[in-house]
Amino acid sequence: MDRRHFIKSITVAGAGLALTPVSMGTLTLAKKKFISDRVMLGNTGVEVSRMAIGTGTNGWAGVSNQTRQLGIKGLASLLKAGYDRGVTFWDSADQYGTHPHLKEALKYIPRERVAILTKTHATTAQEMKADLDRFRKEIGTDYLDVLLLHLMRDENWPEIKAGAMDVISKAREDGIVKAHGVSCHTLKALKTASQTSWVQIDLARINQAGMVMDATVPVVTGILKDMKSKGKAVMGMKIFGAGKLSDRVDESLQFVLEQNYVDCFTIGIENLSQLKDIEARLPQVSIAV
Repeated sequence: MDRRHFIKSITVAGAGLALTPVSMGTLTLAKKKFISDRVMLGNTGVEVSRMAIGTGTNGWAGVSNQTRQLGIKGLASLLKAGYDRGVTFWDSADQYGTHPHLKEALKYIPRERVAILTKTHATTAQEMKADLDRFRKEIGTDYLDVLLLHLMRDENWPEIKAGAMDVISKAREDGIVKAHGVSCHTLKALKTASQTSWVQIDLARINQAGMVMDATVPVVTGILKDMKSKGKAVMGMKIFGAGKLSDRVDESLQFVLEQNYVDCFTIGIENLSQLKDIEARLPQVSIAV
């Protein structure tokens, strides 16, 4: 990788702020980590790359920055570029509208070589059955590697989502879903996820500044460590605080790599320059943990 690339300013997740140069430090090669490192998600048997390419920056109502700026072929090309660099984990959601973009990328990549995560807002059994059929058709796949209940906020979400959870559990028995869990957006929901055996994977907001998180860093860290101790997989999101930490990228990447309870993380990538920059930075900010 050309060293000049390290000092190039990029825009992370549409934040539009310049990034600081990477410090080479005194790191040894043996300690370095890469976006392409292979990680097992808890006890699920699902193997992923350390970093997932997020497709839902500012994503809602079926669109995201990626769909608006890149279109189907453009995002598919970006996913292919990630795959060529060993990033085999794709982070999608019904809310982002990126299922057709994943389907386009699968024209060029063997399905079994990538792990696909998507998310549902379904509550009832009927809604979940419909989503499972629609999602697989939209993506062009017979199965989903990871399916998450999206945006849990209520403390009693397992009671509210019981119908959907039952359908997902059955789908896992049938091989339609390999692993399931939740993404949380309140402290109460996060605590419930830690205590709920159904949750195999939790997508949690974590960064060094407590920016756009469910609680302070020490509080969230304690809960996520508890999840990890119970065999759950922890996947980090909002690593750059929804763009608010885009002037502290090295620090943010180093922080998430230090968290032994975080198995992998997702970053919303909008263009090839961002992908290449994160690829270059990660080994340089890696430290012994």
